[in-house]
Amino acid sequence: MYFHAGQDFVLNTKSIIGIFDLDTAGASRRTQAFFRGVERSGAVVDTCAPGTVPRSFAVTDAPQNTVYLCALTPAALRRRAENGVL
Repeated sequence: MYFHAGQDFVLNTKSIIGIFDLDTAGASRRTQAFFRGVERSGAVVDTCAPGTVPRSFAVTDAPQNTVYLCALTPAALRRRAENGVL
């Protein structure tokens, strides 16, 4: 099943490893190290509208470990994934 993550991005629910809150998970040193690694590899995709601050991020394993920054809360992304909102 697929769901709309923001802008023109639709994600496959089967490829999602996790959806995280940037406020809580972003403060961790491990998360910051993970972000540095995926940024170096060019695997961060910003799905937010210009000028919008991301509130969450989704980590996927396809086509590689990719991080999608999203303007929606983790709860809203979860609902979309469970309901298949396109």
